[in-house]
Amino acid sequence: MEEETKHDLIKIIISAILLGIAIFIEHKLGLPMWANLLVFLVPYLLVGFETIKEAIENIFHGEIFDEDFLMFVATVGALAIGFIPGGEPQFAEAVFVMLFFQLGELFEGIAEGKSEKSIEALMEIRPDIAYIEKNGKVEKVDPNTVEVGEIMVIAPGQKVPMDGVVIEGKTTLNTVAITGESVPRSIDEEDVILSGCVNINGTVRARVTKRFEDSTVAKIIDLVENASEHKSKSEKFITKFSKVYTPIVVILAILVAIVPPILSGDFLGNFSTWLLRALTFLVVSCPCALVISVPLAFFGGIGGASKKGILIKGSNHVDSLSKISTVVFDKTGTLTEGVFKVVAIHPEIYDENKLLHLAAHVERYSSHPIAISLKDAYENEDDDCSVTEVEEFAGQGVKAKVNEDTVYVGNHKLMKSIGIDWKDCEKSGTIVHVAINGEYFGHIVISDRIKDDSKNAVDRIKNNSIKTVMLTGDHKDVAESVAKELGIDEFFAELLPQDKVSKLEEIINKKNEKSKNNNVAFVGDGINDAPVIARADVGIAMGAIGSDAAIESADVILMEDKTSKIADAIKIAKRTIKIAMENIVFAIAVKIIVLILAVFGYAPMWLAVFADVGVTVLAVLNSMRTLK
Repeated sequence: MEEETKHDLIKIIISAILLGIAIFIEHKLGLPMWANLLVFLVPYLLVGFETIKEAIENIFHGEIFDEDFLMFVATVGALAIGFIPGGEPQFAEAVFVMLFFQLGELFEGIAEGKSEKSIEALMEIRPDIAYIEKNGKVEKVDPNTVEVGEIMVIAPGQKVPMDGVVIEGKTTLNTVAITGESVPRSIDEEDVILSGCVNINGTVRARVTKRFEDSTVAKIIDLVENASEHKSKSEKFITKFSKVYTPIVVILAILVAIVPPILSGDFLGNFSTWLLRALTFLVVSCPCALVISVPLAFFGGIGGASKKGILIKGSNHVDSLSKISTVVFDKTGTLTEGVFKVVAIHPEIYDENKLLHLAAHVERYSSHPIAISLKDAYENEDDDCSVTEVEEFAGQGVKAKVNEDTVYVGNHKLMKSIGIDWKDCEKSGTIVHVAINGEYFGHIVISDRIKDDSKNAVDRIKNNSIKTVMLTGDHKDVAESVAKELGIDEFFAELLPQDKVSKLEEIINKKNEKSKNNNVAFVGDGINDAPVIARADVGIAMGAIGSDAAIESADVILMEDKTSKIADAIKIAKRTIKIAMENIVFAIAVKIIVLILAVFGYAPMWLAVFADVGVTVLAVLNSMRTLK
C-alpha cells in the first residue's frame, strides 16, 4: 500500500475513534451544545480538512459546484442546524458524512490506482537502455540517442530497444506486450524485430531501422496515453450533464430549505426541518459517481484491449466499434495469407516450362505478389534472355519484349484489350494468361491460401448479427470460392484500388441511418488499404506491426496478424459500453430515488452518503471489470 493511502487510512481510523469518544461525551457528560460542537469539531477537522481546503480554494477559483463544495456546505449546515430554533443537533451526523465521504474517496483512489497500474504495466514495455556496437565495442546508451543504421546487440533477457532487422544470430522473442500473443516467436537472420519485445534465449545483432521516437513501442505508448483525448459520446454526455445537473440541484436544495417553511406560515418553526432535508439533498446531488466511473470504464476497456494486442485510438472509437453493423474485409493479406503460389500450368503451345519461363521474365521487375509467385516458380532467371520495353497496364497485366518476342502476361481483360481469344480454367485461383506475338500461349493458375483463423473470425463476427462483405481486385471465381468457404455474406471482385473506396462508400450510403448500430468497419493490411481504412466509420488495420500507414489511418490497430482479433475488439467495445451504461443508469436511478425521499424527509444523512459515496465506489468497482 502506498504511503499516501496508509496516511489517509490512519487518519480515517483515528477520526472514527474520536467520533465514538465524542458521541460518548455528548450522551454521558451533558455538556452545553457549544461545548459538544467543539468536541465533534476535532474528528470533523481531522478527517475533513483537505475537503474543506479544496472547497474554499475552488470557490476562489470560480469552481463552485463540485463534490468538495457540496460536502462542505452540507456538513457545515449539519453542524449549525442545532443552533437554529426548533433544530436538533446533527453533530455526529455531520462528522459521519465527512468520515464516510473520505472512506469512499480512499476506496476510489485504490480502485483508480489499480486501473492505472494495469495501464502502467503496459507502459513497462518502454526500453530504458540500448546496447550499441561502436568501433568493435558494445556501449550502453539512451535509446533516444540511437540513429537509424546503427548496430544494436540484444542479449537474452533484454528488451529490444528499437525496431530493426537481424543481421546475425537466432533467438526467440516474447512478443506478448506488443501483440498479446503468448507463444514466443522464432527469429532468424533478416527477420524484423520490434521494440518492446523481450529476447529469450539467444544474443542477436540487428540494424536499427527506426529511431526510438518512431518505433513501434513509442507509438503504442503514445496511443494508449493519449486515447483519453478522444472522448466517447457517453463521456461527453456526462461532462455536459454534470455542468447542468449540479447547479440545478443546488438551486432546488435552496428552494427546499426556504419555500416550504414560507408556505407553512411558520418559517422559524419549520425551517430547521426543511434545512436538514435540503442538506441531505445536497449530499445526494454530487455527480462524482458518473464523472469518475464512466471515463474509468473506457480507460479500462482501452487498457484491457491493449493487453490483447488491440490498440483503440480513443473512447470515441470504442463507441463506434460497439455499433458496427457491417464488417468489410480486404481479401489478400487479410483473410488470406497473401502468399501466392503457382498451382497449375496449362499451355496451349509448346510446354509448361516455356510458358512459365516467358511469364516469369515479363514479371521480372514487378513487386506484385502474383509476379513474385511466378518468379519463385521459375528460379532460373540467368538464362541469357533479354527483357526490354516493359509496360504495365493498371489492373490488367504487363507487356514486355523477351528477346525478339512481344509477350503479354495478365488477366482476361488484358487479353480482351489486345484482341486475343483466351480460355477459361476450371481450377479456382487467379488465372494469368500469356500471349506471344498476338497468339494465345496458355495460362497459369495461382492460388492464395486462406488464413487458419479466418473462418472462425467470420463466424464469430456473424454470430453478433453483423453482416460480412469482402472486396478484392482478384478474379470473380477466386473471390466467390473464398467467400463461399468462409461464409461471407457478400463480395465484390475485380476492383481496382480506387474502386475499393467507391464500393465502400456505396456500402456506407446504403446503411440504415435510423438504426443506432449502423457503423461500417473496413479491415485491411494497413499499407495498401490506408485510403479505404481512413474512409470507413471504423478503420481497422490488422497485422500492422510497424506499419506507419496503419497507425496513421486506422482507428483500431491489431498488432498481430489474426483476423479473430476483430471479434475480440468488438466484444471488448460492447462490454465496455454496457458497463458504462450500467454505471449511468444505476447512479442516476439511486440519486433520483434518494432525492425524492430526502424532500419528503425519509432519507437520513447516512442514506444520502450512500447515494453519493457508496454509489461511486460501486460504480468504480464495476468499471474495473473492463480491465479483464
